[in-house]
Amino acid sequence: MVDGANWDLEDFENFEEVLADMRSRLVASVATPARLRELIEATLVVGAGLELDSTLQRIVQAATTLLDARYGALGVRDPDGGGLLEFVYEGISPDERSRMGHQPEGRGLLGLLIEHPRPVRVAHLGQHPASVGFPPNHPPMDSFLGMPIIVRGTVFGSIYLTEKRSGPEFTDEDETILDALATSAGVAIDNAHLFEESRTRERWLIALASFNSRLLSGGSIDEALDLLVTRTRDLCGASGAYVMVLNDDGATIEAASSNDGPRAGNHLDLSESDLLAVVRGRRPALLTARDRMAPFAAADDVRVAALPLSTTSGVAGLLVVTREAQGWTPDEITRLISMADSAALAVEFADQQHQRRQLDVLADRDRIARDLHDNVIQQLFATGMSLQSLLLDETHPVSEPAAATLAETVAQLDRTIREIRTTIFDLHTAGEQAPTSLRRRLLDAIGDLTTRSALTPNVQFTGAIDTLVPARIHPHAEAVLREGLSNALRHAGASTINVAIDAADQLTIRIRDDGVGVPDNPRRSGLDNLVRRAEQCGGSCSVLPGVDHGTELIWRVPLK
Repeated sequence: MVDGANWDLEDFENFEEVLADMRSRLVASVATPARLRELIEATLVVGAGLELDSTLQRIVQAATTLLDARYGALGVRDPDGGGLLEFVYEGISPDERSRMGHQPEGRGLLGLLIEHPRPVRVAHLGQHPASVGFPPNHPPMDSFLGMPIIVRGTVFGSIYLTEKRSGPEFTDEDETILDALATSAGVAIDNAHLFEESRTRERWLIALASFNSRLLSGGSIDEALDLLVTRTRDLCGASGAYVMVLNDDGATIEAASSNDGPRAGNHLDLSESDLLAVVRGRRPALLTARDRMAPFAAADDVRVAALPLSTTSGVAGLLVVTREAQGWTPDEITRLISMADSAALAVEFADQQHQRRQLDVLADRDRIARDLHDNVIQQLFATGMSLQSLLLDETHPVSEPAAATLAETVAQLDRTIREIRTTIFDLHTAGEQAPTSLRRRLLDAIGDLTTRSALTPNVQFTGAIDTLVPARIHPHAEAVLREGLSNALRHAGASTINVAIDAADQLTIRIRDDGVGVPDNPRRSGLDNLVRRAEQCGGSCSVLPGVDHGTELIWRVPLK
């Protein structure tokens, strides 16, 4: 045995009983020592290797030779229910096989052995009640002997022999010998399974180690997830493998390995998908084309394994693996769960990296804002005070033009200080997912409107905007700013735009430009909307010509 740890005492006791029963039947049924020697040699040949495919072929060859049959075959039962998963044959030439069409599907006598695992021996195939005939171009067959192969109490498949060369039909002795050979075949197949399982486990462990090494060595998380889905697809013989990360309105495919399935970066709406049940239940699920799992169900015979990516904060996403026709075994699901756990680790690690970068950005913004406040604003304020002192110095009066210039310079410094304070606030609040600050909402609105514009408006806030303005006015104020600024950017043809927002007894929004002015017949829909919003809040809205030229929008509403 390859792995004795997989056997317990009861297995050995049952095996001893089987050997004793087989020995007594062989002694009673086999006529000559020569036949016993042939059976022993065939048994040794059957158990000579550990590769499952070659083991199955040796079983068919040994049975055909030992019982002098013209044709032999071994059908592997489909564990998903009914039919044959694999069919290994002996005695049919490649030319004959090419003319026969599809391989047997497990009906008739072949299906009888699967459903009722007992020996079947008939002299004439066509006379058995379960016979369904042969497909076109199938060689003629008459005598038949079939024997089930039992592996650990489960039907693995059956051996089929036809056309006894040395007699008209198979004998009792042939049936006993084939029964012994099938028992030996069951042991050889079990050994091959254990060996294949150990190799499969080794390949999966190597794949997991490669992924973890890529992740922990500081490599790209996207590359690590690409490696994971690629290796998962290869190891499962799957048609596609995907890592999906959940978000507010569905999921995004972060990594994909597929020829014709969805690609990385695709966004999926899970509201009508049975995949959502996997997320809520936090348990693996096996889905078929009968389930709602678009876009993965490209064909009716697609089988999908969906496994949740469970993290400390809940389910972060899904590992979805698709395969056509062949279902999923419990061992495969166990290994896929290990892959899903590793993918969940990568997703959580990526989220932590993102949060760490966000903290670094916020810390840097806080430092910049502190420097602007403590150094730049103070220096500008000191400069403004110095200039104002020149205007107030009666001992050294300045000329009237110089005084006007100084007054304008001081006013410009005041505007610069206010703009820097707005920038400081912007640095402190930028990046908030759901801002409750009206100042933040208005700054974001201005940013959205001017992203692709060559003109950047001058923005000035006065008063405690976030403290004094009630929440019921926030959506109106944002809508007014968007409408008024959008009109100025698109239609005014202005070189400068000034936005002033003031909160005192009332909220006042002024948008002033130096453009072409109000047209003779302006479109009223946008302006009427601003007026209605003002009236809903008990205020007013007006659009006036500018002092020199251009337009000034004034929107006022009371705060109490």
